[in-house]
Amino acid sequence: MDKLSFASRAVHGCQGHDPHTGALSFPIYQTSTYVNANDDWPYCYSRVQNPTREELEKTIALLEEGTHGFAFSSGLAAVLACFSLTKTGDHILISDDVYGGTYRLIEQIWRRYNVDFTYVDMGDLAAVKAAFRPETVMVFLETPTNPMMKVADIAAVSAVAKERGVVCVVDNTFLTPYYQRPIPLGADIVIHSATKFLAGHHDTTAGLIVTQGEDLAEKMRLYLKTEGTGLAPFDSWLTLRGIKTLALRMDKHQENAVAAAEFLQNHPKVEKVYFVGLPEHPSYDISCRQASGFGGMLSFSLKSGAGVDKVLRGGDMILFAESLGGVETLITYPMTMTHASIPKEVREKQGITDRLLRLSVGIEDTGDILRDLEKMLSQNG
Repeated sequence: MDKLSFASRAVHGCQGHDPHTGALSFPIYQTSTYVNANDDWPYCYSRVQNPTREELEKTIALLEEGTHGFAFSSGLAAVLACFSLTKTGDHILISDDVYGGTYRLIEQIWRRYNVDFTYVDMGDLAAVKAAFRPETVMVFLETPTNPMMKVADIAAVSAVAKERGVVCVVDNTFLTPYYQRPIPLGADIVIHSATKFLAGHHDTTAGLIVTQGEDLAEKMRLYLKTEGTGLAPFDSWLTLRGIKTLALRMDKHQENAVAAAEFLQNHPKVEKVYFVGLPEHPSYDISCRQASGFGGMLSFSLKSGAGVDKVLRGGDMILFAESLGGVETLITYPMTMTHASIPKEVREKQGITDRLLRLSVGIEDTGDILRDLEKMLSQNG
């Protein structure tokens, strides 16, 4: 399998088929417990491990070029597992433009355990270095960020963390391992909301973690089986099925996103477009260096806030809905949806205003997407 291209590895997964029956589609082992066939039998209880989940975990580790994979019930459950590596008195550096659910987990729950967090622009390496403390144990970065599409130099940040003996975690949800693989760049842990591009069809909720090395893997095994956050067999199977078409879908997502970004950039009602695939993006060169593509996510701000609701609901095909990364194009209003948990002053400092919209560009016909965007924007102002 090591000699196969990424696309082929994604199609065939880790084992390629079920070794016990020869089933080409890896089976859904819908069981809670197992007969212990011998003293070395690897399965005892599905909260601890399940063959369907195990195939998904080995597949994502293969694709991310890490050593171990872990599948969780959601992206936030995977984030929780990462934060569980810390203890009272520890300090974490985290992207200042972080997903609203992660922000809520930090501010409303995790700070109660006296773990401190500092929000940093991870694209500013000097600011990252200055934010370290003696008690810093983790750097957690999204790149590109949600929703402002800020980019961090993964290799540079990972090197700074490694010099200080600090774990570096990269949320790779937006680009997936098809376009970006943080572990070869130096990261210790990669995290995904697999609900998004990996599963790819808006039909399941899942989180994935890939680690490098046995020490971190052993800790993740403990958290997964003890916190009871392992992914169910059917959802594991759906995610495996989605990954089979990842390469095809990501190329189409990107093709449509480039067209949409260029269209919006030239539209008279649009103030600014945030898309890492535009040469004007401040981190375009870094993106080209550390990733092989730009993905299917973009945000844009309108010149006028008038009629935003009509814009959001004005499409014939583009749907106003939360989440991202599925085959359908979705438009989202971060201020009241994904980032509603973040205080207004913090949101606005990042540029998340009442005029900012986020677009998850699907795999529909390019012309249909652009025509729908034109129709929606005609209702602005």
